[in-house]
Amino acid sequence: MNEETHIHYQDNSIDELINIVNNNIKEGDLLFISIRSPLYKQVAKTTNTWVSHVGIALFENGQWVVAESAVPFSRKTPLSKYIKRTVGTQLSIRRLNQPLSEEQLSGIKSSIDKRLGILYHLGFKYDSKLQFCSKFVHDVFSESLSIQLGKIETFNELLRSNPSTNLTFWRLWYFGRIPWQRETVTPYSQLIDEQMYTVLFSE
Repeated sequence: MNEETHIHYQDNSIDELINIVNNNIKEGDLLFISIRSPLYKQVAKTTNTWVSHVGIALFENGQWVVAESAVPFSRKTPLSKYIKRTVGTQLSIRRLNQPLSEEQLSGIKSSIDKRLGILYHLGFKYDSKLQFCSKFVHDVFSESLSIQLGKIETFNELLRSNPSTNLTFWRLWYFGRIPWQRETVTPYSQLIDEQMYTVLFSE
C-alpha cells in the first residue's frame, strides 16, 4: 500500500476544496462524488454509503477535466464544474497503488476517448452497449490496464446485501419488476477496492 498522505478535509468551502483537489490530483485518479437527484440518492442508500458517482481525472489543454459517463452521454467535464455537482463538499480521490507509466496513461486516455458520446444506461445494466459511471470506469481500466475495479454483481446480490434497501423505489423504477439477475457494478464497490488508496476524503 502506498503511504502518501491521506488528506481529510472538514471545511465547508467548495472553492477551497476545488483548490486542494487541483493541488493534489494526478491523471488516472478516480473522483467520487454524491449527486443530488432522487435516483442517485437511492443508489447511495442501496450501497449504504454517501457515494453515487465516479469519474476519471485527466489534464488536457492546461486544465483538469473529469471523464465521466453522465446523463445524457459520456463526456469530459471541467474539474470545478464536476466538483460543484456534489452534495456539500462530499468527495473522495482514490489512486491506484502502483504509479501509472506514460504508456499506461496513454492507454487509459485511448480507452476513454472510444467511450465518449455514448448514451447513459438508466437501468444500470453492465452487459450493454450503453454506459453508466461505474461501468465506464470499470471498462476503461479493464481494457487499458487489465485491472478490474469494483465488483460486478447481480441486482439480487446487491439489493439483498443491505436490509434497509428501498425495494419499493426500485420496483417503481423498473416498472414493477426488478431485474434480479441483471449484473451491474457500483461506485461504492470501486470506492472500497483495495487496488487503490485514498488521497483525499472530504465530508
